[in-house]
Amino acid sequence: MANTSHVSTLIKEYAAALGFDLVGIAPATRVPHAEAYGAWVEAGYAGDMAYMTREPERRQDPRLVLPEARSVVVVAVSYFTADPPAALWDDPARGRVARYAWGQDYHDVLTPRLRQLAGFLQRHVDGTVLWRAYVDTGPLLERDLALMAGLGFIGKNTCLIHPEWGSYLFLGELLVSAELAYDAPITTGICGRCTRCLDACPTGALVAPYRLDSRKCISYLTIELRTAIPQALRAPMGNWIFGCDVCQSVCPWTRRFARTGRQDFLSFEPARCVPSLLELLALDEAQFRARFGRTPVRRSKWHGLLRNVVVALGNCGDPAAIPALQHAATESHPLVREHAAWALHRIRSAG
Repeated sequence: MANTSHVSTLIKEYAAALGFDLVGIAPATRVPHAEAYGAWVEAGYAGDMAYMTREPERRQDPRLVLPEARSVVVVAVSYFTADPPAALWDDPARGRVARYAWGQDYHDVLTPRLRQLAGFLQRHVDGTVLWRAYVDTGPLLERDLALMAGLGFIGKNTCLIHPEWGSYLFLGELLVSAELAYDAPITTGICGRCTRCLDACPTGALVAPYRLDSRKCISYLTIELRTAIPQALRAPMGNWIFGCDVCQSVCPWTRRFARTGRQDFLSFEPARCVPSLLELLALDEAQFRARFGRTPVRRSKWHGLLRNVVVALGNCGDPAAIPALQHAATESHPLVREHAAWALHRIRSAG
């Protein structure tokens, strides 16, 4: 194969042409926080995410995923878009959707681009190169790999933070059997004494700096959890119905440096990003699929989203929601019924 430095430059140039905002290359070796991940799993912080606990050793070394791997090309795309109008975002009668879900599912966009990058490597550099592409879909500790590839540092909110882009970043990885020129980890950019993310988390999910208890995280509760949301955590959820951005939005690095990249698959659209809660509660399954079928919101599934919606309506406290909640408490899915009954009690108790 040609000079590794030249090949790496070609890869980065083509990655940029494909629309990736950042690209770095790391050696395919054991990641630096392997033991910390094992301790996190042992503490039960993965909650019901069984896929996070399976074969933890594979997540700690990309060579256990692709034995021939020698390098990991890590890419990032900024998903920051302009802040939404405050009149909509701060309306308690509307549900909040996390920024990353404001459009087409990123898995469906980034994965084909990574495959194109692999094809470029095979066509123009080495036709025998073996590869595997992942976009939050495989047994990889991708933030550690991004750290190794020089794409940022890990913040106290457990997010990858780039000193010039903030933390609103989608990540993807291409494991390749080729030896490439590796980037050095970033040495600038730290959290220092700042604890804004820990102080702002509505549910106290950041139990310590760099330590997230997923079982308390609003993103976990609204997306990953398939059963009842613990009652003590419902009120702090506010009107978040899919995901949560609080620990990122208060971060000084993100507030100062987050910027829109070259992505063209996300945009602010009220019906998708801050939808009316009562309108959502009236959706049937076909309407749910029509509105959210190509977005990450589909992961919550119809009944999961309705569960989140009735909790948000209870937190809204508007008596005008009572008729719709009464209907949901008698005629919908058992999971939705139980949460609707809670919401009714919350509104009536406040009155």
